Amino acid sequence: MKAATFTDVNSVEIDDRQRPEPDSDELLVEVTACGVCTTDVHMYSGSLTVDYPMTPGHESAGEIVAVGDDIDDYEVGDRVAINPSIPCNECSACKSGRENLCKDLTSLGGAAEHIIEGAFSEYVTAPASNVEDIGDMDYRTAAFAEPLGCCINGVDQIGLTSGETVVIVGAGAIGLLLTQLLRASATGPLVVSEPVTERREAALDIGADYVIDPTEEDPTTVIPDLVGSVDVAIEAVGLPDTIEQAHELTGPGGRTLVFGVPPEDATVEISPFDVFYEEREIVGTYSLTPDSFARAVTLLQNGRIDTDTLVTDEFSLDDIELAFEQMEAREGLKKIVYPNR
Repeated sequence: MKAATFTDVNSVEIDDRQRPEPDSDELLVEVTACGVCTTDVHMYSGSLTVDYPMTPGHESAGEIVAVGDDIDDYEVGDRVAINPSIPCNECSACKSGRENLCKDLTSLGGAAEHIIEGAFSEYVTAPASNVEDIGDMDYRTAAFAEPLGCCINGVDQIGLTSGETVVIVGAGAIGLLLTQLLRASATGPLVVSEPVTERREAALDIGADYVIDPTEEDPTTVIPDLVGSVDVAIEAVGLPDTIEQAHELTGPGGRTLVFGVPPEDATVEISPFDVFYEEREIVGTYSLTPDSFARAVTLLQNGRIDTDTLVTDEFSLDDIELAFEQMEAREGLKKIVYPNR
């Protein structure tokens, strides 16, 4: 089978390897669609530390082609989305329902303590407990279950109350998923800050009340004039400056959610007095849980999230490097790879 392998920084090779066999508790899935994530790009560029060589790809869906001996719930031909985060289910985080914080977390092609072969390949194995049946939902849509599950987990962290004012900084694919999820959660005024014209237009199309261009207007001045005090600011870029900007936007009792992946050595400046006196919070979010993944599949199956608007480019496995290059250049939105095309 063919698979994409990161061999070094900015180096990816398409190699041929033996098709894996599932263990007794695993499924072998023919990968039909796999989304390209910013995390993949960070691994490719070296801004996120991983051990090379490794096969990335963690936003996938496909058809089961082999079933482990101990599995009764699935059979060959079933169509599934794959949750790439494999918890130990034994540590205190797992037992408290925060499997994403598992001290021994394993990821199928993503970022975690342990990384195993990912889904930028024609076939991948996954524990049966890490898939969700997708019925007749198309595979391209189902590949959004992982990033949408991450968005659900993030929104869970901020304790959103209906009618609260929210600002999203960054309208890439994640920012636009968050826009739709927050609108479905009955948020109040929703503002998106994004420098790329096409992304601002997409944000308006899928539910934002206001959009601003931060290269033309100062968000910390314009947004309060538009909507008053901001209850929640979500940073979906991963840069220290935009994290500080998001925090500055929040009012008393406000929460800042750091969703974008910042550089590992980055630092930000905040006023500890403001945190104390105005009870303002800075909250992180990492990955997803089995529960948020299952909820994501349900939302997608019921048409609550528009994924077609987000997909701008599609690739075969042989052209995957072009997908990374386009993402680094901020060209288009979501990239989907079809390993078996």
